[in-house]
Amino acid sequence: MCGRYVSTLSSSDLATLFEAVDDSDGEAGAGYNLAPTQTIPVVRVSRSQESRVVSAARWGLVPPWSKDPSIGVRMINARSETVATSRAYRSPFARKRCLVPANGWYEWRKLPAGGKQPYYMTAPGEDPLVFAGLWEHWGKGEESLLTCTILTTDALGGLDRIHDRMPLLLTPDRHAAWLGETESDPAELLAPPDTELVSSLEVRPVGRAVGNVRNDSPELLDRVPEPEEPTKDDEATLF
Repeated sequence: MCGRYVSTLSSSDLATLFEAVDDSDGEAGAGYNLAPTQTIPVVRVSRSQESRVVSAARWGLVPPWSKDPSIGVRMINARSETVATSRAYRSPFARKRCLVPANGWYEWRKLPAGGKQPYYMTAPGEDPLVFAGLWEHWGKGEESLLTCTILTTDALGGLDRIHDRMPLLLTPDRHAAWLGETESDPAELLAPPDTELVSSLEVRPVGRAVGNVRNDSPELLDRVPEPEEPTKDDEATLF
């Protein structure tokens, strides 16, 4: 899954990068420890403006038929394998796809000796990454919410040693199709991430402070020593 990530570019910088209009009203959050239910920046196509826009969306998709927005807490990720047929996701997958810009994301690996070690996955040189996302509107008037989810897929390129899932990463050549600006069939849209991109990612062990959502600073990205793996003798003792 993808439950924490980093996005530090301002909405105006994202608008420049993605050739979009900044429609976020300054509400799109940037931070080093973005978490579900927070407001995050997404890039989508606005039919009314007939252009790409950078919008502020609450992380955790809320379907329009939901009685209240609390369901969004359980809908922060959508599995790419079932998104086209799921009751909750098939409609936005067909018409409301978005880009979720990121510097990188966190994942936790279970340690043989117990506990979990957090890792930060990022591109070399901190180049921006893009997650495939979906957006949806919920409610009316003052209760209206723009919400979103991030698609995940099977972990590739050795990332499965950390976790069995990863965000569906989109290289620039896939952005237009994902946004619906060019024609593409579902199989092409949901193709696995580019293997060259995945193999180039840095997998960095970081401190456990990232586990507390109240912590939000560049220091969260500092590398820490890799946890020691148990030897065969240790494993015999442990198990």
